[in-house]
Amino acid sequence: MKDTARTDVVAGLTAAAVVAPKAMAYATIAGLPVQVGLYTAVVPMVVYAALGTSRPLSVSTTTTIAILSAAALGQVAPNGSPGELIAAVATLTVLVGVLLLLASAIRLGFVANFISEPVLTGFKSGIGLVIVVDQIPKLLGLHIDKAGFFRDVASIAGSLPSTHIATLLVAVTIILLIIAIEHYAPRAPAPLIAIGLGIGASAAFNLSEAGVATIGAVSGGLPSLVRPQVDLAFALWPAAAGIALMSFTESIAAARAFAAPGEPRPLPNRELFALGWANVAGGLFGTMPAGGGTTQTAVNRKAGARTQLATVVTAVLSLATLLVLAPIIGLMPQAVLAAVVIVYSVDLIQPAEFAAIRRIRRIEARWAFIAFAGVVLLGTLQGIIVAVIASLLGLAQQAYDPPVHVVGRKRGTDAFRPRSPQHPDDESWPGLLIVRIEGRAFFLNAQRIGDRISQLMEAAKPTVVVLDGRALIDLEYTALKMLIEAEERLRADGITLWVASLNPAVLKVIQQSSLGDTLGRERMFFNLQRAVAHYEQQLAAIRSSPGTTPERG
Repeated sequence: MKDTARTDVVAGLTAAAVVAPKAMAYATIAGLPVQVGLYTAVVPMVVYAALGTSRPLSVSTTTTIAILSAAALGQVAPNGSPGELIAAVATLTVLVGVLLLLASAIRLGFVANFISEPVLTGFKSGIGLVIVVDQIPKLLGLHIDKAGFFRDVASIAGSLPSTHIATLLVAVTIILLIIAIEHYAPRAPAPLIAIGLGIGASAAFNLSEAGVATIGAVSGGLPSLVRPQVDLAFALWPAAAGIALMSFTESIAAARAFAAPGEPRPLPNRELFALGWANVAGGLFGTMPAGGGTTQTAVNRKAGARTQLATVVTAVLSLATLLVLAPIIGLMPQAVLAAVVIVYSVDLIQPAEFAAIRRIRRIEARWAFIAFAGVVLLGTLQGIIVAVIASLLGLAQQAYDPPVHVVGRKRGTDAFRPRSPQHPDDESWPGLLIVRIEGRAFFLNAQRIGDRISQLMEAAKPTVVVLDGRALIDLEYTALKMLIEAEERLRADGITLWVASLNPAVLKVIQQSSLGDTLGRERMFFNLQRAVAHYEQQLAAIRSSPGTTPERG
């Protein structure tokens, strides 16, 4: 027990060296005071530690949540004062928590898988690019009026002659420093070292006198209660829904990825509950929306975290940072935080992952690109809608066009498999067409399946069609009705339909319909071996009785 506690304390201290600097940097993405970021690394983290099911998950804010929060605040409090922004973000965070709690109450834990991995890759890549462009003016010591991605890029390009050289030198130095530390000393807390050196340089060389913008006064002290603004709730709830979805998606992915062998698996509905209360409590203390971060959870786990005590230690150290170091933090150049944000946001942009997706499944690469374009062209909040729609379209496309195979038998065995050029020696039988449908047959794809089978029949000219149901997991009423009608048409054309290898659910559907009576036991077979054996018997009978064909009336 003592060893576990000691390990957790060390892990918590290590994670705090990454969490606290990033939390401050992410607060600036949303235009919030840096102390709001530190508050987010305290209240939600402690609440989640008490209620969550993942042992290593570190809950504060993330790049994705920060940029989505920035977009939401820009809609309801453009050019708002720090006080107005804090009230607005408190309202947003409470709304996110309430939506997560509602999702938990109606058991929507399955939405953790609602956005496909290719779509999520595209969405996060778009988010990463938007964040980089958003932070570049701070690197260059410029100020631009933000008006959308492409206009911002044009404004930055037009303002390049006004670049503040001292600010640029500070930013480039910090970026190179972080990259070098991550490469040569990956276990070292690169963000903490970079920020510490940035503050030291600012104090030693009086960078503010040289025109390098600093954070300025930081309000220390414990977080205080903030009353959510009910009048903003209606305007903020769509953004809150998107942030809640991303918070849960990122959190459950990180929790699953870093669960150690033998640990309990994260429970999705309980995670919704824990994240919901973490955000509600955080919002009441003026924090940003919170969720589990992959990077900080990885640091926590690699440092040896075994229980949520590690994240409590991280929260305590983050609070201590604010209480003790607030005056020093105010000396930090804004370019230093922007450099930290950019270095860790670039990781979200994954061209290699796009290439891998395209190499394996081109259609899914298209969905990834659509999600990416949705964020860049329409904005981050609208990009979530595009990402969800792209995931649904991808699901619909796969459901609409399920695989339909012509099946043969591997020669010399009882193994049946789809016929292909790789297996030209597989057995087939004159007049017999065996068709295998994979997946569900339902209203969306029933006509498509029927068309595919009709094309196969045109080519094969069978007298008997066997529907192999071993991979057919469901037969919905619309598809059943079309199958009944197809059997009637086939019978009128002198072609007989058999079924084989049906799973119990599909078999029950057919038996309870008129098709069950039509087929009878004579045309429903336990497996393909029996169906083929029966057909071979009929072929033998035909050879001994010329002029007849299998099952023709």
